[in-house]
Amino acid sequence: MAPQSIIALAGNPNAGKTTLFNSLTGSRQHVGNYPGVTVEKKEGVYLCDGTPLRIVDLPGTYSLTAYSVEEVVARDFLVNDRPQVIVNIVDAANLERNLYLTCQFLELGIPLVIALNMIDVAKDRGIEIDAARLSQLLGLPVLPIIARSGQGTADLMREAARLATHQQEWQPRRLSYGEDLDQILMEMEARITAAGLLTDTHPARWLAIKYLENDEQIMAMGRRADPDCAAALADMATRVTDHLQATVATYPEAMIADHRYGYIKSILRQGVMSHAYDTDRLYTSDRIDRVLTNRFLGPVCMVAVLLALYHVTFTYSQLPVEWLSDLFDWLAATVTALVPAGPLRSLLVAGIIKGVGGVLGFVPLILLMFMGIAFLEDSGYLARVAFMMDRIFRAFGLHGSSVMPYIVSGGIAGGCAVPGVMATRTLRSPKERMATLLTVPFMNCGAKLPVLALLTSIFFAAHQAQILLLLTLLAWGMALLAAKFLRLTVLRGEATPFVMELPPYRLPTFKGLLIHTWEKTWQYIRKAGTVILGISILLWAMMTYPGLPAATTAQFAAQRATALAAASPAVVTEYQQSGRANLSPVARQLAARLVAIDNQQSEEALRHSLAGRFGIALETLTWLPGFDWRTNIALVGGFAAKEIIISTLGTAYSLGEVNREETGSLAKTLARSPHWSPLTAMALIVFIMFYSPCFATVVCIAREASWKWSLFSMAFNTTLAFLLATLVYRLGSLCLAL
Repeated sequence: MAPQSIIALAGNPNAGKTTLFNSLTGSRQHVGNYPGVTVEKKEGVYLCDGTPLRIVDLPGTYSLTAYSVEEVVARDFLVNDRPQVIVNIVDAANLERNLYLTCQFLELGIPLVIALNMIDVAKDRGIEIDAARLSQLLGLPVLPIIARSGQGTADLMREAARLATHQQEWQPRRLSYGEDLDQILMEMEARITAAGLLTDTHPARWLAIKYLENDEQIMAMGRRADPDCAAALADMATRVTDHLQATVATYPEAMIADHRYGYIKSILRQGVMSHAYDTDRLYTSDRIDRVLTNRFLGPVCMVAVLLALYHVTFTYSQLPVEWLSDLFDWLAATVTALVPAGPLRSLLVAGIIKGVGGVLGFVPLILLMFMGIAFLEDSGYLARVAFMMDRIFRAFGLHGSSVMPYIVSGGIAGGCAVPGVMATRTLRSPKERMATLLTVPFMNCGAKLPVLALLTSIFFAAHQAQILLLLTLLAWGMALLAAKFLRLTVLRGEATPFVMELPPYRLPTFKGLLIHTWEKTWQYIRKAGTVILGISILLWAMMTYPGLPAATTAQFAAQRATALAAASPAVVTEYQQSGRANLSPVARQLAARLVAIDNQQSEEALRHSLAGRFGIALETLTWLPGFDWRTNIALVGGFAAKEIIISTLGTAYSLGEVNREETGSLAKTLARSPHWSPLTAMALIVFIMFYSPCFATVVCIAREASWKWSLFSMAFNTTLAFLLATLVYRLGSLCLAL
């Protein structure tokens, strides 16, 4: 078999498709996007008895009708790339619903292997499935597997490889949809075949079914290929729709769905599925859900789970974060000792090491956070969070499906607003979609998390986990309030109903957790080594140049000369030869005087730089929430990427204090700075949480909506953040003064 053989993995969401993909491909996979869309594309290689197979993990779909971008992507891949075999992953515990997609694969005609997944879960529910009987009735291979443990996957892939070797022709299955539809389908099929309408890639009967289902994508393709034939088909579909409405008060797509489920039931009732005991028994997942999705106990459990997640993350990441901080401090000190004073040393120490190092220092925290989130997601708990939040979302004029974009954006912690914005495509109502799209940047994404973690660890170390939990709840609360405001003003309209599937609880595999954790962590590291590095260097240049005027530099040089002249020659010699260690009290005073002069010169140089001037100019406004000019520089850099805030603060304070004897991490620098206090830190935290989305999110909003809404998002979010930060700082100052 040629190495180019393509095996596509397809199935419903939560059927175990991604688990199987990770189990098969392991580290031999890569992730990108499908051309022209932002849906994730996963591919990998599986060695089947030494022969490489290209495995493509299609987006999870419930059908092949173009209701969502994921369904369009999956369908387009099948008809355009034409894989040799589809491995259809079917949840054995929900066999009837999962076989609905199988029916559509059969009608498309592509060679098919059914992977009967989670047979252990089905057995626990008292469901017995005769895979051999199901295979006989469907006329295709059916193999029981447990993707989580790998049981049966080797046999599954051998069967898929065997089918791929034979290079079978596509053989569309013809299902009956009743006398009315079957008759019109034959007429439409004949017309499509005669005109050759799209038949080079799609079966004629399948195209006719799509016209009856009012599939907009197929109808648009038909109009472009042959307007006359497409118009005739549309007329035929309209006639049969009117007839069904008049006779049985239904639509063709509803009748098609009913007959597909009828076909499935007829198969399952022929000895395929049996129940070992009463099917009304309460399954394990249902028992757990009686507590975790309870109206009163559910939210309490959710808060407890989040608090435990934050506690574990901060407790066990503290030591490795300190190690990395010490490593970058040592690296900065080593470069300072080896490289002569000048722009190069300043760039290396302040621009790169202090900048990028401040971001990379939080990798252990990010890694543990992502691992915790992956565990909650793979176990099925995040779907319960979405289910519970739907009750709240309706009160704020949003759709229950808005929960998932919020979670993807960092609604639990560590997400990203860009995929969160793109996830709003699943919302059908334009106004609900826009309200969700504009408020998902309020979530505490993975870019904000290091900044929040840094500030809380410095000023609220004793209650860091509790503070971060409160910040998570604050993000949700403000996002919902903002959404309610938008829905009552510029986006008025009724909320639409919500339906979602709750997958059974599962114990995630260690391998799957590692893959998901590493994917997210590597994205963070790669961003620090590319985008953040480039912006850090740019901001360093803006904070370094044009430099002090010659006259000002001469004044500081004169101050140093005066300090040295005032000391005795012996003290000067001791200071110059001792390496500033083990100095006598008099020499220590001289060293402190010289360091103070150097720090004053560094701060004046930073004030005189382009970034410094801009930050000082903003102080005419930012004094209200208590932000100084250095903080202003960092916040402006945060418009590019929120992680830049840490690197910019590190650069700004290292440039302002490059000769301090007790050099240390940014956390130590901020803790001893007179410009910072817990109240200042809290006001800054609130501002960072809610001000303008990062540049990548702004561009994504523009692509998903328009630049008008992107600019609105920047202005609306920043204004709200400024008002909230000012409120926190001024009310806090008033309380402290009482």
